[in-house]
Amino acid sequence: MEPDFWHERWVRAETGFHQQEINLHLRQFWQALGLSAGQRIFVPLCGKSRDLLWLAGEGYSVIGVELSPIAVEAFFAENDLQPRRWRKGVFEIWEADPIQILLGDFFALTTADIADCAGFYDRAALIALPQTLRSQYVNHLQSILPIGAAGLLVTLEYDPALRSGPPFAVSEEEVKTLYSATHEVELLHIRDALTPESPWRERGLTWLLEKAYRLTHLPSGSR
Repeated sequence: MEPDFWHERWVRAETGFHQQEINLHLRQFWQALGLSAGQRIFVPLCGKSRDLLWLAGEGYSVIGVELSPIAVEAFFAENDLQPRRWRKGVFEIWEADPIQILLGDFFALTTADIADCAGFYDRAALIALPQTLRSQYVNHLQSILPIGAAGLLVTLEYDPALRSGPPFAVSEEEVKTLYSATHEVELLHIRDALTPESPWRERGLTWLLEKAYRLTHLPSGSR
């Protein structure tokens, strides 16, 4: 899954992974992380998600990273925001306080880029990647996150024999395997996401679960 794959998806407007509404799990469980307004939150592979606006509205400073310039430009334009833009290293920075998006490759991020982040929110990053890349993604995320950063992770589960991603199905067992070395993984909620009007029915799915996890950073002595 090369960068050209995602660029092409945005060019062709094949963005079924994009949610128009604020994620229900974000609204319901974000406070479970115990973070305070004013702290900075990292959102990997953020696309043009309106979840960024919700976090900003709750008083957080938000930094996202996104590969597609179409998505980044659309986020600011569709929300009537006038961003400042400048170049910093390999990234082009788009910022309209308190939201900043780094336009570029997630895997080019360093610890310094998100050093002041107290937490992270992943609704569309892990499930955007095939299994062969998910461990690489989590390993890099764990290597750049500040010590103590807590996270809210949202995943999807469905029968992968019925369709291929993205978004990909990621099981609870895989989540625990990926994160257990650095985080306590707590399942917060399971939602039946296959509503009668769901477009996923037309795509062949017979069941679809959305799961929310709290990821609490483990003290170094307990790993």
